[in-house]
Amino acid sequence: MANHDIALMGHLMRRAGFGAQYHELEARAAKGYEETVEELLNPTDETHGMDLDLGERYFLEWNHFIRCVPEYTAFRMINSKNQLQEKMMLFWHGILCTADSKTQSYVTSNAELEMLRQDGMGSFRDLLVKISKDPAMIYFLDNCLSHKDAINENYGRELLELFSMGVGMDGQFNYTEDDVKECARAFTGWTIANGIPGQPYGRYPSTFIFNPDDHDDGEKTFLGRTGNFNGEDVIDIICEQPATARFISRHIYDYFVADEAQVPSWMDTPPRDPDTIKMLEDEYFRSNYDIRSMLRVLFNSDVFKNARFARIKGPIETVIGTLRLVGEWTTPKPGFEAIFEEMKHMGQQILNPPSVEGWHTGKEWIDGGTLVRRINFVADHVGDISYPGIQDIIRNLASEGVTISAEDLVEGCLRHLGHYELTEENHRMLVEHAHKSGVSSTDSREFPQQVSEMLQMIVSTKEYLYA
Repeated sequence: MANHDIALMGHLMRRAGFGAQYHELEARAAKGYEETVEELLNPTDETHGMDLDLGERYFLEWNHFIRCVPEYTAFRMINSKNQLQEKMMLFWHGILCTADSKTQSYVTSNAELEMLRQDGMGSFRDLLVKISKDPAMIYFLDNCLSHKDAINENYGRELLELFSMGVGMDGQFNYTEDDVKECARAFTGWTIANGIPGQPYGRYPSTFIFNPDDHDDGEKTFLGRTGNFNGEDVIDIICEQPATARFISRHIYDYFVADEAQVPSWMDTPPRDPDTIKMLEDEYFRSNYDIRSMLRVLFNSDVFKNARFARIKGPIETVIGTLRLVGEWTTPKPGFEAIFEEMKHMGQQILNPPSVEGWHTGKEWIDGGTLVRRINFVADHVGDISYPGIQDIIRNLASEGVTISAEDLVEGCLRHLGHYELTEENHRMLVEHAHKSGVSSTDSREFPQQVSEMLQMIVSTKEYLYA
């Protein structure tokens, strides 16, 4: 099997998942790229491959999600075979933002994340309807406090600004303040049946209700259209807008292809790759707002296949990808809370985006403190030869011959990390370092340590920050 095919699969699994061990990349490459794309795009409950009952028996607090939803979510990201489903849940979690710092109801937050899993690759129109009816969102953005005689604009404003259209496009505003008010009027009466936070309902999720007596059923003018609009009518109008197609396409491009400018600058900053954004916009309308269709077009494009190492991994991607690589936390055991803490200290906390705007990405993930934290975390794990994934790398390299040269050691480690590529200078420095040990016997006691040391050096490079 050609290394090119495995390298391409490594790229796909870093973007459409959280990475994979080398044997999985080989198996997926043998299956074929397009078939793998289809498998990722069409997950089922039967294919996730996890014994969640075992996890819930071990972590008793998972049973009713009184707490530990972040840990549960991280465990699913590590172990689910439905990698794209988990990746899309994280994608939407960073756009359709709620935060536990306000909602303070893990059971309701978990219900929202499960909805994002199940509906995150379907119709964008349907997803907007469901997030508008989501109890965590209704409480987070105060729509339960919006009444026909006293509207609260929070949800109407963020639906337009951060969830669907963005403030502007090509230097022009996409909507007016009057549109915000009319949008908020349309969503009056969309509320929740029981209160958040969790007490006295701690073990039960809040539910959506529509209160017709509190709904403003008067005529509204929204984005140039006039009618007796309700929330679903407004969403229909939003989805028809070219600005919505552009907004979603830029988010998909930023998440799966290459780092874009931050969302607040999109009005005056053109897309990094206008042709690819146009391709995604066209598919958005052609498919009737179907996210799965947009992803299919993107993943099968040459633009995506050639966009390797063009975006910086987020903290969650870094932590989960590392644990998948080394084969850790495949079964429940004490201490899993520390994994969640690592993500938080690197700057990304599940259920707690810093604001309704979500996390800023790209280079903004990196500063002096978070850089040291992520390098230490990854290096500590790949340097531990007790992990099954690292043992597999050592065995695979040892099987290639009685001895291994410095060049082959470096190339072998890069290959097993997912066919990473280094600058010429960094590659040369690693080979020079490996030369100091001379030609290595693969059955020597020193060989495992030589491999783990080389892995540690590779993951400490600038290039390894990128996916």
